[in-house]
Amino acid sequence: MFRDELDGAANQFGITLNPQQLDQFERYYQLVIDWNQRVNLTAITDPHDFAVKHIVDSLSIIRAELELDGRRVIDVGTGAGFPGIPLKIFCPSIKLTLLDSLNKRLNFLSTVIDELKLDDVNCVHARAEDAAHSHLREAFDMVVSRAVARLNVLTEYCLPFAVKGGTFIALKSSNIDEELDEARAAIKILGGRSLEPISVTLPNGDPRSLVLVNKISPTPSRFPRKSGTPEKKPI
Repeated sequence: MFRDELDGAANQFGITLNPQQLDQFERYYQLVIDWNQRVNLTAITDPHDFAVKHIVDSLSIIRAELELDGRRVIDVGTGAGFPGIPLKIFCPSIKLTLLDSLNKRLNFLSTVIDELKLDDVNCVHARAEDAAHSHLREAFDMVVSRAVARLNVLTEYCLPFAVKGGTFIALKSSNIDEELDEARAAIKILGGRSLEPISVTLPNGDPRSLVLVNKISPTPSRFPRKSGTPEKKPI
């Protein structure tokens, strides 16, 4: 059932998935449902809703029309693996890092990686505030996140990971104007330049926004600030 739901939703969105990809996505769904009984991964378990709100939503990044082949991608606050795992299944050549602060979720993701036989995927157990001051700083062509933080906070977490010339993509709801306005100062200070958001409509009619930030200069070394500070005192 899930396979058919995903195939239909993807086609409706303009995405063609081959049989191997459909097999991988079906196994991914099964693993999420199984692990969800003991690790809080998602409240969305209905096959159709999962296909649309998790898989197709993650793959909506392709609407940004950025080159994916061979790119170094980090998914910040990946949770159950969205959008990183769907992007890896769709474009196997990306070199993917999944970053999360909860080890239980990374144990789940390690199982997914093994079961789906995914190459060039690295799981990192750390907070973004700490990882961005490690060897991962300014090491990625693309930084993606579906985290729920406000854009000015999320940008401080994510943009330090991007190389100069790289791109940060935040998957957001449709009501993004206010967040963009309050994030403009942070984006500039952190070395970025925001582009016009890309509006996306999912197969169920839900509106979404892709917020793209180009990295045009190095992020000052003091960012991101220590844990808790970005939320309490946004730039």
